[in-house]
This record gives sequence, structure tokens and C-alpha cells, in this order.
Amino acid sequence: MAVLVQIPLALQKFTKHQSTVQIEGVTVQEALDDLARHFPEIRAQLCDSRGAIRKFINLYLNNEDIRFLEGEKTAVQDGDELAIIPAVAGGHRS
Repeated sequence: MAVLVQIPLALQKFTKHQSTVQIEGVTVQEALDDLARHFPEIRAQLCDSRGAIRKFINLYLNNEDIRFLEGEKTAVQDGDELAIIPAVAGGHRS
């Protein structure tokens, strides 16, 4: 299945400055694996040393948080959009 992945600005240096990338897969995990096959350096940004999605990376399939679906096992359909959203952290300065 062809999936359109939305790449945040902070990660576009790993996708040759592309904001969207079309990749293949039947699950979110397969789609991410295909993304990493095309752009190997992005894997370390998205996954920890065990291969699990980093805690500060949020993934939305068609505007639905995959944590409330079936996680990385969530099935994707042809034409779906997968958004990679890094969490923003910061503190209050006085």
C-alpha cells in the first residue's frame, strides 16, 4: 500500500529536505521500515536501540494517534497519510 508520510521540518535533513515521502507497507511498522530503507539515517531519530518508536515521537494515521489504534501494527490503506510529530518540550523561564 502506498502511504504518504508527512516529515516534520526537524527531520527533513534526513529525507533530502522532502516534507512528504511516499512509501510502501501494510502496517505502520512496515511503512516506517520502508521509510528507513529509503532514508537510513532517519531510523535513529525515530527508534531507540531496540527498534521501538521513541517516546517523544508521535505518529498519526489519518489524524488518529496510533497509540489509540493498534500501535505500530495498525493497518494502512493505499492513500493513507502518516504524520510524524516530535513532541515539543520546554520549560518556563522566569
